[in-house]
Amino acid sequence: MKNFVLQLFTWWNSQTLGTRFFTWRKGEKVGEDQFGNVYYQEKGGKRRWVIYKDLTEASLIPAGWHGWMHHRTDEVPAAGNPAHYEWEKPFQPNYTGTDMAYRPKGSLLADGQRPQVTGDYEAWSPTD
Repeated sequence: MKNFVLQLFTWWNSQTLGTRFFTWRKGEKVGEDQFGNVYYQEKGGKRRWVIYKDLTEASLIPAGWHGWMHHRTDEVPAAGNPAHYEWEKPFQPNYTGTDMAYRPKGSLLADGQRPQVTGDYEAWSPTD
């Protein structure tokens, strides 16, 4: 019952009932990425969309699938994990707005004490 209510009223908990119905009626599965997200296109190839496995977060779409979703290419990315280069870092989700967000030294939101201001800064005054 809980899943039904979530699908009825929220879009951030995977797909809504409307998306599920539209996918059933007009969608054809194109592929799946390494995160378990499933990609569809409308029969005829006009519209493309993704059903996220867990968290509805656009940064979870790999680069190859992003290009396909935005009609940059009509080639479906290869199945499985794409080739990685030695300089590439592993994927990290976008933590902006969460407690795990990056907060540089000196940020008002950073933990600890803010460093003291040194004498190399002079405040602007409208009378100067």
